[in-house]
Amino acid sequence: MAVSEKIKEMMERSSWIRKMFEVGAKLREQYGAENVYDFSLGNPNIDPPDEFKRVLLDLVTESPAGMHAYMPNAGYPEVREEMARFVSEEQQTEVTGNNIIMTVGAGGALNTALKTILNPGNKVLVSTPCFMEYNFYVDNHGGTLELVPGKEDFDLDIKAIGERIDKKTAAVIINSPNNPSGKIYPKSTIKELGILLAEKSREIGRAIYLISDEPYRRLVYDDAVVPPIFPYYRNSIIATSFSKDLSVPGERIGFLAVHKEADDLENLMNGMILCNRILGYVNAPALMQRTVAKLRGISVDPDFYRRKRDKLCDALGKMGYKFIKPKGTFYLFVKAPGGDDLAVVDALQKERILTVPGRGFAKPGYFRISYAVDDWVIEGSLPGFERAIAALR
Repeated sequence: MAVSEKIKEMMERSSWIRKMFEVGAKLREQYGAENVYDFSLGNPNIDPPDEFKRVLLDLVTESPAGMHAYMPNAGYPEVREEMARFVSEEQQTEVTGNNIIMTVGAGGALNTALKTILNPGNKVLVSTPCFMEYNFYVDNHGGTLELVPGKEDFDLDIKAIGERIDKKTAAVIINSPNNPSGKIYPKSTIKELGILLAEKSREIGRAIYLISDEPYRRLVYDDAVVPPIFPYYRNSIIATSFSKDLSVPGERIGFLAVHKEADDLENLMNGMILCNRILGYVNAPALMQRTVAKLRGISVDPDFYRRKRDKLCDALGKMGYKFIKPKGTFYLFVKAPGGDDLAVVDALQKERILTVPGRGFAKPGYFRISYAVDDWVIEGSLPGFERAIAALR
């Protein structure tokens, strides 16, 4: 057999997001792209800021010697220093370039961190609903992902997390603002989680790492603030990317940031630098490193997505759909009318509307809408949403 049994099994339970995207391709072929309303994929649909294009053009035009050569596996020292200044401001905690590793997006950052800290059989906890690619990332490095149900408002259930921690627990992953719910975990929750992890680390005699996956940190609305994690727990690692806030997901550029007081910091950093190389990334893309270093604080305008959120929420709310209005990301996580998320997704497909069932995020009974779409997609879909909920009733 050309494909391993393990990969074959993974393919069978692979991402619902991709499955729905493939369904969309068939519907577009059958009905025409203008008659299909695809809310399945979180693919930013706004151009990068003008500053990004200007910086990129300047770099390509100037083309300094060695611009496309190998560099240290952790990234250019000057780029790491620039990211450290950025993280220090956001995290309200001083970080230096020695605490930064430039990576191939947030996915590359997460895999690099997990390979460094996991022993075979270790557990990683994550609150649901969650991005289920974490399951594959953890499995890549010999660990198992353990799902911990979140609260009804999608906040972390600290007590439930504490009950799942044992000697095999290596890390807890959080994602705020959260995909798929748009939930921003409040400062009180982060503080409580930090206290719990410190206590449990002492109990088992080693650090339990808090890994914060933060690609949506700067896509927030209504004056919402994403609290820092470094002030509340020193064994913290941030994995992030510029895919969403600069609208460049295809460029695969991100970084890891580690608290300067983390246990065994030197070995942790050296291990992650090694893993960044031996996982096959070698280093983050050179041109993108130089570009993002000149764009500290620049991002797309969140109002672009806020307006879409408001248009969609206002319309669906009037139809009777139930949801918590998201404070961040570009996702809306909606309760499935009748409780069966697959039935709802199927009813919407009949209206040529593509969404993702909540079980694809370990939360059956909901479905996710990505409103990173053109306005005509939202407007054209509304009659179909109304017919679907009427049929489900």
